[in-house]
Formats: sequence, structure tokens, C-alpha cells
Amino acid sequence: MDKLLALQNNPVDEMDEDDATPFDKLREECGVMAVYNHSDAARLTYWGLYSLQHRGQESAGIASADGTEVNDIKGMGLVSEIFTDDVLAKLPGYMAIGHTRYSTTGDSALLNAQPISVDSTKGLIAIAHNGNLVNLGTARERLERDGALFQTTSDSEIIIQLIAHSKKTTLVDCIAESLSQVEGAFSIVMMTRNRIFAARDPHGFRPLSMGRIPGVDGAPDTFVFASETCAFDLLHAKYERDVKPGELVMVSEDGVTSRYFNTTTQQASCIFEHVYFARPDSKIYGRWVQQSREQMGRQLARESGVPADLIVPVPDSGVTAALGYAAESGIPFNFGLIRNHYVGRTFIQPEQRVRDFGVRMKLNPVRSLLEGKRVVLIDDSIIRGTTSRKIVRMVRAAGAKEVHMRISCPPTISPCFYGVDTPSKKDLIAANHSVEEIRQYIEADSLAYLSLVGLTHACTTGESADGLSPGSFCTACYTGEYPTQWVDVAEILPAVASR
Repeated sequence: MDKLLALQNNPVDEMDEDDATPFDKLREECGVMAVYNHSDAARLTYWGLYSLQHRGQESAGIASADGTEVNDIKGMGLVSEIFTDDVLAKLPGYMAIGHTRYSTTGDSALLNAQPISVDSTKGLIAIAHNGNLVNLGTARERLERDGALFQTTSDSEIIIQLIAHSKKTTLVDCIAESLSQVEGAFSIVMMTRNRIFAARDPHGFRPLSMGRIPGVDGAPDTFVFASETCAFDLLHAKYERDVKPGELVMVSEDGVTSRYFNTTTQQASCIFEHVYFARPDSKIYGRWVQQSREQMGRQLARESGVPADLIVPVPDSGVTAALGYAAESGIPFNFGLIRNHYVGRTFIQPEQRVRDFGVRMKLNPVRSLLEGKRVVLIDDSIIRGTTSRKIVRMVRAAGAKEVHMRISCPPTISPCFYGVDTPSKKDLIAANHSVEEIRQYIEADSLAYLSLVGLTHACTTGESADGLSPGSFCTACYTGEYPTQWVDVAEILPAVASR
């Protein structure tokens, strides 16, 4: 009871009242895009970034090349706000890379917007990076001792500086050597004046896929790379395959070549991509996200079913799992909460004493569906608990007789150090309180999470599993067991800005 009272009185309850993002969710990392061999490469990159906008909304940038010159334009804000037709006209060339960013630590500033370009004895190289390096402190210090001058506080620049200072003779060897020296999460695309490179870290933490647009009338094919395959659909590109963990792919006028800089590290791809980050219409790690989320809902119903009249998703993140839960349980599904999609990241709020306003700006209950019903709310996660509490109150105030909360992943007990903006352990409600204490705090009639075994089973069974196994995933946020010997970058280098 003492712990519950402390939780009830914790100031974290007010944390998201005046937050620019009122939902206490883990924030997306970043999205990267690359196009090779297209007369309007920058525009295709823009369309791809538009599809990846959910992965980061702070800044965006595109760099293009025509074989001789490299041009880049970056800005703060959404992709559509930065890249008008007039702006895209300033990015000529048949190659381009792009980036849409959310900073996980450090500065949210134009200084750290990507792509980042460095000109050295190896030539000009531009990079766009999704992930977090965990050994960046020692790497940066060593590079600075060797004379490196950093333009940004982003750890992405460390990779380029390592390439610039490599003693290898060919650029491909320099890149491979440099990637073998950094530890952590990196799915990257790079561009020189006439080549595109794509690579993933040996663990394969973050997704990166390759696609192809067939050439017309005998023209060469266009190759594209993207964080998610949903970007290919808008370009009419066909998904070819994932860039493999530890693989470096190069595209040039000679075609596509590949080499591995690490083949011994065990895969540990972020399972939260399937839980929440990726769009349901994307294929991540070779498996459709929609399929995984539906299976999560089905497994959740099998593990923790409860008598009820209505299944209601918390939009939009809980929709697919709720469909699976409803199908497995036989309980009707309906949208008992309606989301307002036109609320921006910032908005004018009343005084702090007007509780729950932030959530009510985004969600509104459908009283005619909820009144007198036993309702099961389905969501993908509980991070701080503040939003779940407000939603439960909202549904109950709309007349629901019972409100049961079901979560389609295990309790989040540990922060992520691989490119996800996670609260510290003290702010993660499940790291400090039991499921029963959380249930009391959010004021639900019952609360249950999907088991870890159930989650990994949901992401690896059925069609399109593509060789995935339960051991293919990083589940550190649920277990506290990290695939690398992580270093908290906020402790060793507060000014570092990650993607």
C-alpha cells in the first residue's frame, strides 16, 4: 500500500500534461532512405521519407549527387514542410540519401540534422544513420587525439571520421574497417559522388531493406534502400531482401556488390519494431508487421482472456493486436475511442489544474458504444502509466461498467541504448511496481501483459517467419539483459546527439 500511495502521489502523473507529445510512449528513432540510378533521385527520396515520417518528426534532410557534385538540404520540422518543389529542384542528380530524425539523446538542433557530410582524403562522404553507438566516447576521444575536427555533436559523424582516418587503401576497405570498430546499433546509408553504400550493425538491431525499380525500355534498374518496406510501395519498388546484419552493400555503375565485416555476432534485432515502431504494412526482418501484431493479440487473448462485451483498441497503436484479440476471443471489436489526427506536437492548453486535457485533445470516447459495457482496452505498451490511467478514467466516465487493460508486450523494465528514446529506469512504471500496483494506479478492473515467450512466439510463427527464431531478437527492454556491454551515452558525453 505504501508503494501504491507513493505511485499515486508521484509527480510523474503530471509529466505529460504539458509535454509536446502527451502520450507516454517510447519515441521512434529515425528513418533512412537511399536511391541510386534515377533521374529524379531526390524526389523519390522525399517520397520515401514521407512514408517514414512516423519514425522521426524533428528534422529531415536529403543529399543528392550527380557523379561530380554533392548537394544537401536539411531543416527542422516535417518532411513536407522542408521539401517543396522549389527546394527539391536544388537537389539534382541520379543518387540521393535522406534521413528523418528524432533525437534519442542530446541536442535537437539543425546542427545535428542529417545527412552529415565530411570531405577528406577519402573524398566526400555523406551519411544518414538510424541507431545509437555505445562506445562513442572512447572512439571520439581517440579520433580527436588523431586530429579529427567534428562538425556536429552527433555520434553518426564518428563513423565518417573513422573512415577518413583509416589507413586502408580502398574506400570499401576503409568503410568495412571503420564499421568493425564501432559498437551498438547502426543501420546506415552513405553516398560518395558516384556510389551508394548501405550497412547494418552485426546484431541487426535496426531494420534496413533493399528494393528495386525495374528500368523502362532497357534502361538500368533503380536500387533503393529504406528503413521500412512501406517506403517502397509509394515508389513502385519491389522488395528484394534485407541488408543482413554485419553486411556492407555497395551500388555503383558496376552493379551491386556485397561484403561482410562481421559474421560471428548473434542477431539481436529490436522486437519493439514489431510491437510498435514499424508501420503494419511494412515487412521488418523479413516478416510482415501486421501478421506479428495480430498474433500478439491472439496470444494475449489465450493467455489472459476475460469475460467482456467489447474489445476497444487504443488508437492507433493497439488496433492490429485488438483485431487479433477479438478474433481469438470471439468478443466484438469496435472503435470505442476516436483519435483526432489533427492535433500537432504542440498546442495551447488550459491551466495545469485541468486534468487529462492532453489525452482528451487526441482521444474521445464513443459513449453509445461504451455505456453499460464490460470493455477490454488493448494497447501496445505502458511506459510511465500516466496515459493509460487517463484513458481508463475516460472510458469509465463514458459509462463503461468494467474496464480491463491488456498490453500486447511484456512490462517494459529497462531503457534502450540502441536508438530508442526510453525514459530512465526510475520513470518506467513496471521497473518499480508490480502488475497489481500498476493496475491499481491506472484504475483498471484488471491488467495483464503478454508474456515474453508469447511475444517471441507471435513474431516467429506462421508464414513469412523467414528463419526468425525467438533468439533472433533483442528483448533488453523487457529483461534488462543487453546484447552488448552498453554504455549510457548521457553519462559519458551529455552533448552527444543520437538519431
